Amino acid sequence: MLYDGDCPLCMREVEMLQRRDAGKGRIAFVDVAAPGYDPAQHGGISFEAAMERIHAIEADGTILTDVEVFRRLYEEVGLGWVYATTKNPTVLGFANKLYSVWARYRLPLTGRPDLAQVLEQKKQCRPSDGSA
Repeated sequence: MLYDGDCPLCMREVEMLQRRDAGKGRIAFVDVAAPGYDPAQHGGISFEAAMERIHAIEADGTILTDVEVFRRLYEEVGLGWVYATTKNPTVLGFANKLYSVWARYRLPLTGRPDLAQVLEQKKQCRPSDGSA
C-alpha cells in the first residue's frame, strides 16, 4: 500500500490497517512522502501519481488503484464486508467517481497546499543530482 504519510486522514486509515494487520505482514506500508521513496522499487509509481490517487501493488506486481485498493486492504485485515458491495461493477464505478472527487480535494481539505505546491516543495527537498 502506497500512502501519503503527511496526510492526517491517510495516517488514521494506515494506523487502523496496521493495528488490524497486527504484525502479520499481509500489507506492506510504503510512505511516498518519505525522503527515500523510490518509484523504481514500487511499480514505477511516481510521487506525483501516488499523490493523485491511492495505489497498491500486489505480490505478483499487479497495480491496483482507487476503491479497489481499499476493498483489497480491508479483505486482508478481515473487514472485507465494508467494501463488499464494490464487487458489483456499477457500485464500483459510482464509488470510484466519489473517490476521485475526494482524491482531487484531499490536500486542501486536510489543510495542506494543493498538489502543484506539494510537488514544488518536494523538488526543492531533493538533491540536484539530475534524478527526479
